[in-house]
Amino acid sequence: MISSVRGTAVHVDADSVVVEVGGVGLHVAVTPQVARTTHVGDTVLLHTMLIVREDALSLFGFESREELTVFGQLLGVTGVGPKSALGVLATLTVPQIADAVAGDDDAPFRRVSGIGPKTAKLIVVQLAGKIAVSRPSGSGGVDAAASAAVPAQVVQALVGLGWSERTAAEAVEAAASEAPESDRGSVPALLRLTLAALGPARKETVGG
Repeated sequence: MISSVRGTAVHVDADSVVVEVGGVGLHVAVTPQVARTTHVGDTVLLHTMLIVREDALSLFGFESREELTVFGQLLGVTGVGPKSALGVLATLTVPQIADAVAGDDDAPFRRVSGIGPKTAKLIVVQLAGKIAVSRPSGSGGVDAAASAAVPAQVVQALVGLGWSERTAAEAVEAAASEAPESDRGSVPALLRLTLAALGPARKETVGG
């Protein structure tokens, strides 16, 4: 197994890099983000996975070990092949993937070329509880699972205050979409933002 490649980039395409290692050029499939930031002559280090098939040996490379791990996890999902898994990582960051899975939200995956609704749902279901994300300290990031539970708690609080569950859920979703990440992970902060938005409409919602 080729787990990493370090060498000189001798050719760069939109979705691949040829890395020369000891006089041998290795063709590595990468995300467009990696290709855009790699130039001929650069010394590159890619964490890689070799996919062996009857008709081909394909090497896929990533800038971080975390991305490589998620790539492998995506390959374990029914219906997801190497190109589709690479497409997911080209479209979404690892934290975005983790948040979508923790929130049982398959919409981000449906936006990936080659991923249909059924496969998108399978990604969320089969990766639940499997993706761990390292977030920089002081970045305001929150644990994905805990973050996913916050909106539900805020909805229940609003229902207790007199709003209908549907109105509360829609208001929380709207507030969360505009809130900073740190507020999305805090029940008091998200509740405060949602109440501010609901305030003018409260009599219409509760009085009926």
